Amino acid sequence: MKGSTHLAIGVAIGAAASLYYPFSITNAAAYVTVAAISALSADLDGPSLLTSKIGKLSKFVYGLIQLSGWLLIGTIIYLYVTDRYFNVSLTGLAGAIVLIGVAANQGFIRNALVSLIGGCLIFAGFYSEMIWLAGFGLFVAWAPWLKHRGMTHTIWAAALWGVIAYDLEQHLQLEGIMRVAILGYFSHLIADTLTPNGVKWLYPIFKKSFTLH
Repeated sequence: MKGSTHLAIGVAIGAAASLYYPFSITNAAAYVTVAAISALSADLDGPSLLTSKIGKLSKFVYGLIQLSGWLLIGTIIYLYVTDRYFNVSLTGLAGAIVLIGVAANQGFIRNALVSLIGGCLIFAGFYSEMIWLAGFGLFVAWAPWLKHRGMTHTIWAAALWGVIAYDLEQHLQLEGIMRVAILGYFSHLIADTLTPNGVKWLYPIFKKSFTLH
């Protein structure tokens, strides 16, 4: 299912919560933000609405790596042809960059960038003594390397999300944040269950996909 659909469902859940619980602009913003992020986070295991900008950045970085490697090789050849000069260190660096460009791909770079963001969130969480932020950072850092619609699309991941949301609710002292986060996350799994590929709710214990398509 499209990320925009998941986002719309999450926003609707957050809006409903802001009307159900004592209303204020600040509370409404918190409910909508938490529900929207929760509804999108399961797709951190692949290209998604949350990482679209990072996907564009990874494409740029991938091209830059390749360009740098070949420019260095061109420079080495030019220096050797014109001055009979051969720099071993420069050659080793060029070879390393070209190998990285060959071995890596845009998906790998995207995953690495997302994990870097997750690592920064983990550090910020521990530094500020906000366990929920460190937990969220761990989720962000771990998810990109998983198979799409694998572990992040399970009841276990939803339970982990609930634990993170519980600490967030305690931190904000705002009733209903955990419920909104869990509903947002489950809305993603339920929506994907309506698609032909379905969702492996109990993976890896039970590897069959459930679908209502």
